Amino acid sequence: MRQIKRFTISAFVLLAVSQLAIHAPAQNAKIRPEYGTQIKNSISTFMTANKVPGLSVAIVTEHGEFVWSEGFGMADLENSVAATPKTLYRLASVSKPVTAAAAMELWEQGKLDLDAPIQKYCSAFPQKDQPVTTRELLGHLGGIRHYRSNSQDDPETGNTKHFDDPIAAGINFFANDPLVAPPGTHFHYSTQGYTLVGCAIEGASGDKYTAFVHDHIFVPAGMMHTQADDQYAVIPNRTRFYSKDKSGAVVNADFLDSSYKIPGGGWISSVDDMAFFEIAMLNDHLVHRATRDLMWTPLKPTDGSADTYGLGWGVSKPDGVFEVGHGGSQQGTSTYILIAPSEGDGVVVLINMDGVDAAALAHELMKIVLSGTADNATK
Repeated sequence: MRQIKRFTISAFVLLAVSQLAIHAPAQNAKIRPEYGTQIKNSISTFMTANKVPGLSVAIVTEHGEFVWSEGFGMADLENSVAATPKTLYRLASVSKPVTAAAAMELWEQGKLDLDAPIQKYCSAFPQKDQPVTTRELLGHLGGIRHYRSNSQDDPETGNTKHFDDPIAAGINFFANDPLVAPPGTHFHYSTQGYTLVGCAIEGASGDKYTAFVHDHIFVPAGMMHTQADDQYAVIPNRTRFYSKDKSGAVVNADFLDSSYKIPGGGWISSVDDMAFFEIAMLNDHLVHRATRDLMWTPLKPTDGSADTYGLGWGVSKPDGVFEVGHGGSQQGTSTYILIAPSEGDGVVVLINMDGVDAAALAHELMKIVLSGTADNATK
């Protein structure tokens, strides 16, 4: 049986609350006290209710101006290291909008045909009964399976092996499996499908997936600390990863090596970097406005079922406000990014514990931002 370190709930709550708001960038000077109080009260209540060790939050407003970010609680409980806006968390499936932006840049350049069979760019994936396209993969309509189970004992879900060639290794997990549905007919969420998008990026660009994303997404967006979650590398500011056992005690999360699924769930980043990503999307720094709008338009499965997913982004309209976003969850992390495009507002929530509803906190914070307080805060 693996050894785990338990952290008592009472001690955890005291640490989490005592560490609130200790690291804030200069942008925070623009935040009116009432605005900051609402945000911090919501975060404190959320952390206490969910026994969260640590999280970081960023707020983007004023049509893409980076306004505010802070860390709350602890990035490392054992060594009493506080979470900050620079703390690096596993993005999990929030990696997908990043990969989608890279693919759409190649489409704009005429190098990637979204509607060509995937084998045009990714010969490692065998032919199936029907052709699968990059557009379908970006929108989870490609018929590619997701994980077989959520068990840590599953050699894919709980992978512990490190791969130096992540795209090829990832494809090997599912290459010979049948499609779960005819392509284009039905939404079936698939992290594995994004490994194929990564393969298409390599084939269309002539570059390695990680190198292309670094040069064409991270550098122009200013995301200089975002990188692959390499378990063997010494990465400054990377958080520890936590979970809860059946008794509710905070424990170290199960081990994961995500090198086989970087395009769909293998990047680590900070809230500052992900705020820069939101700003880049809002201000057309990565793709043109028409391309961005295409990414934020739900696809239409041919079976007539409702779909709320575009190309790498989920789409919703709560309270009549159009929003796009994406969540993520894997061992030791819960994440969510959210943008209200017409208002130019965004929220980033990164948490170092799995099984936590990061989406709920992101939407709560977005309501505060949209209430008008954020607009008044910078005037």
